[in-house]
Amino acid sequence: MLDLAGWSRASALHNGGVIGFWALAAEVPQGLKRKEKMTIRLAAAFLLLALAGGLLLARPASDDKTELLLPAEQRHLRNARQLTFGGQNAEAYFSADDKQLIFQHAGGDVACDQMYIMPVSTPDGSPPTPRLVSTGKGRTTCGYFFPSGDRILYSSTHLASPECPPKPDYSHGYVWPVYAGYDIFTARPDGSDLKRLTSTPGYDAEATISRDGKKIVFTSMRDGDLDVYTMNADGTGVRRLTTELGYDGGPFFSADGKKIVYRAHHPRTPEEIIRYKDLLKQGVIEPANFEIWVMDADGSHKSQITHNGAANFAPFWHPDGKRIIFASNMGEPGSRNFDLYIINADGCGQERITFHPDFDAFPMFSSDGKKLVWASNRNGKQPHETNIFIADWVE
Repeated sequence: MLDLAGWSRASALHNGGVIGFWALAAEVPQGLKRKEKMTIRLAAAFLLLALAGGLLLARPASDDKTELLLPAEQRHLRNARQLTFGGQNAEAYFSADDKQLIFQHAGGDVACDQMYIMPVSTPDGSPPTPRLVSTGKGRTTCGYFFPSGDRILYSSTHLASPECPPKPDYSHGYVWPVYAGYDIFTARPDGSDLKRLTSTPGYDAEATISRDGKKIVFTSMRDGDLDVYTMNADGTGVRRLTTELGYDGGPFFSADGKKIVYRAHHPRTPEEIIRYKDLLKQGVIEPANFEIWVMDADGSHKSQITHNGAANFAPFWHPDGKRIIFASNMGEPGSRNFDLYIINADGCGQERITFHPDFDAFPMFSSDGKKLVWASNRNGKQPHETNIFIADWVE
């Protein structure tokens, strides 16, 4: 891991050496003629400029694509670009042709998360301009493209209330709200022709769709606990896949549609069970301990992939179907310093991808595996500002 504090100390010493040399150059021996003193000072000045030039040459070239990535991150990531600038931007997911991204944004005049679409690139290389595709009411989450490209999928609370839902009570620790007003909707990519897919009481959200466009996988409270379900693309044929007590959610299909990856927290002790149930009655959960799980698309053959006791979330399949990329704070459990990791689907071969000393999460590969998009606090203008980044993926 790059020691940024150490790097800063080294820079200060290095620069201090140059300044010290400049001071030393001004202290020429006494008794010399004025012309001789000037000659010494000029020589010192030229040497100083040469040293300064060397220092500038030793630094990385002024290239935004490089500066967005730490050296250790360039093992797998190259040519990074920042796509959003300001506010809170997260959960950016590719269209099937990899030309567009759908994501949620809040900040400025947008009081709580709304759904936006933007192109991955523009003809002149300038940052893309996002366009609003949700209603602008309530709060939205988890946008996704239908593979056909003619519809989008997202969850929203706008039918429960046009206002932003209240923030949870953090007095007892950091929690995630599970708003009962969330339902799942589809719409055209311009936001028109909005159709509601779920109408049962309680939370319905975290929906994504299989690559063939036939099945939606999502999280629901309809049976009294937070579990993973599937349904047909039109909302029919709902099927429950998980029954373990605790939170099961954030599911994604593998590219071939045969597997599902998800995050889960299953309380074990009597104390953990009581706390989980009490918080759920208040409409919140604690995200301190999630593990990554895999199961077949019919809910069979469940397998826990991570076992580190940290907050592991936002898993997504590599297109090869053999690896999973996810976010975790395993490096600093309990902190908000999340990084990206990749691991084999059997739980072995884990490798760290990002090393930025703050938040990196919500990764997604392009369909050919050549690009990675994710959300990060890096390069923010304000504390904890989260933006969308994209980079080439290098094996």
